[in-house]
Order: sequence, then C-alpha cells, then structure tokens
Amino acid sequence: MPNKLLAPSGPGRPKDLIKRQAILEAAKSLFLSQGYDGSSMDAIAAEAGVSKLTVYNHFTDKETLFSAAVKAKCQEQLPELFFELPPGVPIETVLLTIGRGFHGLINSHESVEMHRLMVALASQNPKLSQMFYDAGPQRLLNEMERLLSKADLAGQLRIDDASRAADQFFCLIKGGANFRLLIGCTSPPQDETAEQHVRGAVDMFVRAYRPD
Repeated sequence: MPNKLLAPSGPGRPKDLIKRQAILEAAKSLFLSQGYDGSSMDAIAAEAGVSKLTVYNHFTDKETLFSAAVKAKCQEQLPELFFELPPGVPIETVLLTIGRGFHGLINSHESVEMHRLMVALASQNPKLSQMFYDAGPQRLLNEMERLLSKADLAGQLRIDDASRAADQFFCLIKGGANFRLLIGCTSPPQDETAEQHVRGAVDMFVRAYRPD
C-alpha cells in the first residue's frame, strides 16, 4: 500500500531522513514487484508519498537509488558495527553475530526475490548487476576482510589471505540450502535448524584458521 502519509518528524528524526527512508522502502518494494525497468521515479515518488523532485534531491537517478536500496537492505541485517572486534571479545562471538545476520539476510523474502531478479537481468543489464554486487555482496566482503585482518593482527586467527577467507566464510554460511531456496525447492531454514547451521559453519571456519 502506498505510503501516502509520512510520519511526523520528531526529536532526533529530521523530516528529510524520514523522507529518505520512505523513498528507500518504496524503491525496494517496487523494484521487487515491478522489476527495475518497470519501476519509474514517478512511481517510487508516489509510493513514498513525496514529490518526484524530493526523490531526485535525495538520489540523483534511478541507478543511484537502486544501489542505495540494496545497501540499505544489507545494513538492516548487517550494520557496520557487527564487523568491529572489541578488545577482549572472542572472534567466535563476532563471527556468530555476523553469521546469523548474513544467514537471515540471504534467506529473507526480499533478498531471494532480488537475487532472482538480478539473475534474470544479468544478460540484459550487466552494469546493473555490477551495481548490485558492489552495493551488497562486495561491501560485506570488504567489511569481513577488514575484520579478519584485525583478528589476525590480534592473534585470534592466523590468516594469510583475508580476502579469500572472507569469501570462504560467507560461502559456508550460505551452504546448499540457500541454493535450493533460490530455485524454489525448499523453504527458508528456521529457528534451531538455522542456528545449528550457523554454529557449525563458524566452528569449521575458526578451526581452519585457529593459530597453532
């Protein structure tokens, strides 16, 4: 349902930030339901309950808005704070938090539908595919690479190639179940099943990179 009425701005929540969030939510909804080409800036503005000029004031074009919507979805589940390594906190604890967030992200309805959309558009719009990758998967890989480099310096892990290790970690969390979900052969893992999978993946990763 279109968000015709924006919530009133309150202390600490400037009206511009509320409008920006409304635009992002409208964009995510329309990109998934109408596809990229079928989602005009006019339609996004109407869905968000703002003027078209307001949309362009926040996002210069549809490509920028698409990239911002992908990034916003990732940050909902995996904020940058998750990739910090506070003193005295075991790396296992940090990896479990990231693993749970990533597992929830990739198995969410929005992410599954977006993945299917990008596969469908891959041969038609490689530039859009690259924008999606840079805003979503690549950002997470960069954050994980920095975290693993910190863990190596702190002596909690021994990692020669943090970029490769970051890729391995996310592949372990995805597992085969995510592929089956993408092609419609199963439903998203829930509760204890999801927790056991994440814990098993983190345990395997830590054992592989634990210092001798």
